[in-house]
Amino acid sequence: MQSHREVADWWCEGKLFIAKSDKSMAKIIDTIDDQQLQSRGDLFATLIKSIVGQQISVVAASAVWERLSDLVGQITDENILKKSHKELRDVGLSNRKVEYIIGISEEWRDGLNELKWKTMSDDEVLGKLISLRGVGKWTAQMLLIFALLRPDIFPLDDIGLIRGMEKVYNSGNPLDKNALIEISNSWKPYRTLGVWYMWRVVDSEVVEY
Repeated sequence: MQSHREVADWWCEGKLFIAKSDKSMAKIIDTIDDQQLQSRGDLFATLIKSIVGQQISVVAASAVWERLSDLVGQITDENILKKSHKELRDVGLSNRKVEYIIGISEEWRDGLNELKWKTMSDDEVLGKLISLRGVGKWTAQMLLIFALLRPDIFPLDDIGLIRGMEKVYNSGNPLDKNALIEISNSWKPYRTLGVWYMWRVVDSEVVEY
């Protein structure tokens, strides 16, 4: 398994910028322990992990991911495609998720692995990922954040982000999408950092993919 972790080289600059532009964020940055966004440096493995975790609890997802890793070894398209549908199903994946994972692995083998993901724009990455069966906009945005460490991603439909912003900026009361976007505008071009801290407001556990 790949253990090397990449860190976002814009993180410190982003914290200084947001702390100056948003007083509420400055207080949060000052009080939350100084950890930062990291990537496993493996877009494919992060993509497969995101599929595994769809619509199930974190605990359940972790157990399935561990069994999948035990079954295939390093999470690569080649290793996954060596296994049968039944073998993949038996680690706890639904039939549909097995179909998604096999389909993505085939697409990866057939050319997606050769794309220069790190030099593609955010919109180009989103377009490629969303074209894959089983990958929606939210999942693609998580990959932009956690695999590619893009600095300015704002997943407007993320429930953790919404709850964090409502807690910090509106005493826990609902905020509509226009209000959320307006608040996030002061975080640009480092909205990813703002999102990461909103998640920490809701749950002190560091989010990883």
